[in-house]
Amino acid sequence: MKAYRKDLIIIGFSGFGKEVFWLASRLGVTVRGFLDDNPEVVGQAFHSVPILGEVAQWVEYADCDFVIAIGNPRIRKKVYDKMCTLGMPSFATLIDPDAVVMPEHVTIGSGSVVCAGTVGTVEISIGAHVIINLNCSIGHEAVIENFVTIAPMVAVSGNVRIGQRSEVGTGASIRQGLTINDGAMVGMGSVVTKDVTENTVIFGNPAKPFKIIND
Repeated sequence: MKAYRKDLIIIGFSGFGKEVFWLASRLGVTVRGFLDDNPEVVGQAFHSVPILGEVAQWVEYADCDFVIAIGNPRIRKKVYDKMCTLGMPSFATLIDPDAVVMPEHVTIGSGSVVCAGTVGTVEISIGAHVIINLNCSIGHEAVIENFVTIAPMVAVSGNVRIGQRSEVGTGASIRQGLTINDGAMVGMGSVVTKDVTENTVIFGNPAKPFKIIND
């Protein structure tokens, strides 16, 4: 198991933030606290770990590593940009001990989270600040770009590319060789059989376009 030398600050006191706390505890990482811009939660605690303040206060904890535990990829990117206007935070990469992603076969960028039960095979590239949730499968030569969110039980076949800030819902399946272009959203349970254009929401079996996301 990798040794983590720094304490961790979790950005976002949400359901997924609590799951990242659980993952950190499985890795033996000390969580110093949470940061969240909701004033109603500041001063609360989760398992004796405090919500320390707002996101901008990360500069007070620059000796820590950070992870942005926000499921929405667009919001996660905005929070990252906001943090980086104030300095250069150090981001942790958290891989659950029950995930099968061998470093000689899978590259993973900083700030990414890979949850329990996920299996990645060979020649896989996972970018920075990616969330891959519980029990996903990632096939050979897949490319998952920065700020992607993959919900639980998603099957990504070989040679698939998922563009930055895209989101794939729970239980979706993606056929081999496809491209999910930047900012797209795949609805839960969908079966994707064709490439998906940028900023398009698709769902169904087979998945079809539903609407365009306007950033």
